[in-house]
Amino acid sequence: MRALSNFARRVQSALDLIRELNFVGVNLTTPHKIAASKLMDEIDDNVRRIGAINTVKIDNAKLRGYNTDGKGFARAVRQEFAVDLRDLRVMILGAGGAARAIALQCARENCERLVITNHTFATAQKLAEELREYFAGPRVLGPVPRLQAIPWEEAAIRFQIAHLDLIVNATPLGLNRSDPSPIPARLLAPHLMIYDTVYREGRTPFVSAAIEAGARAANGLAMLSVSRRARI
Repeated sequence: MRALSNFARRVQSALDLIRELNFVGVNLTTPHKIAASKLMDEIDDNVRRIGAINTVKIDNAKLRGYNTDGKGFARAVRQEFAVDLRDLRVMILGAGGAARAIALQCARENCERLVITNHTFATAQKLAEELREYFAGPRVLGPVPRLQAIPWEEAAIRFQIAHLDLIVNATPLGLNRSDPSPIPARLLAPHLMIYDTVYREGRTPFVSAAIEAGARAANGLAMLSVSRRARI
C-alpha cells in the first residue's frame, strides 16, 4: 500500500476526529476534495467519475463521500442568471475537483458548448476526452467545436470570448486577497455571464474584473448553499 503524503495524513487525521466526535457530516472545499475522496469508506458512482468529494456523511461510523458540486452549480446558475446550462456555451477555468464536477454536469445537461482550459494543458485535454461521449451525438455544426480544450493563454482565451455565454472560475485563484483575476477585464465582454466558485466577503478579483467589463457576475456562495441542501 502506498504511503500517504503529509497532506493526506493531515486530512486523514481530521476525518478520524470527525468520526470520533460523532459528526453528522461535513462539507469540504479546495484543496481537500481529491485527497479526501481516497480516504472514504464508501463513495458513490458520481464520485468515482469525478474523483473528488465535497460532502462527507458519517453513517454507522463509516465515512460516505458524495459530490454535489455539479447539481449545486447548475441550480446556482439558474438562480443567479435565470438560464439553464443546456442553453449555454460554457468555458471552465481549471481541471481539478470542482472543475471536473462542473464539466460533467454541463455535459450531462447537454450544454451548447464546453471549453476547458487549465495551466497544465494536458490535464484539460484529458478531461475533455473523458467527456467526449456526451458530445458525440448529432448537433448543428458551428464555426467552433462543441467540446474543446485550449491552452491557458491570452490569445487562445481572447478568440473564445465571442463563442461563449458563461465563464466559470473553478480554480483557487481569488481565495487570497492578493490573487489576480484568472482572466483580466480587458479580455471579457458585456455579453458574458461570469461565475466564480470562490466565495468570500466582498468581491473576488474575477467578479470585479467582470463588473469592470460590463458583464454579469456572481460568486460561489449560492453554489455552496445549494450544494449543502442537495444531499444531506
